[in-house]
Amino acid sequence: QVQLVESGGGLVQAGGSLRLSCAASGRTFSGYAMAWFRQAPGKEREFVSAVSWSGGSTDYTDSVKGRFTISRDNAKNTVYLQMNSLKPEDTAVYYCAARAGLHYSDYVKYNYWGQGTQVTVSS
Repeated sequence: QVQLVESGGGLVQAGGSLRLSCAASGRTFSGYAMAWFRQAPGKEREFVSAVSWSGGSTDYTDSVKGRFTISRDNAKNTVYLQMNSLKPEDTAVYYCAARAGLHYSDYVKYNYWGQGTQVTVSS
């Protein structure tokens, strides 16, 4: 079992920045690919970004490329999502997810989920 706890969400003006953190406990963190998904009201959960177990490979959805950066610190069992130049359309609940093995953009492939953290971007 892997337990995930997100933090760092909040209210920010358009153009601002936030850094989300996801702290993991349980099994060996370094063996798991990690990802961030988000879900806005009335919309399906969508992929935001993912990072391989080593941190050497990352993936982003097109709408956040150049603005968001995913990283991980295996010594701290934590994955981060640095979000810059935020837009109102980034408003959503952001979820951290984990799976053993390769990283994917399909949420059904992830076994473990955090409770989510709200990000609200005002215009």
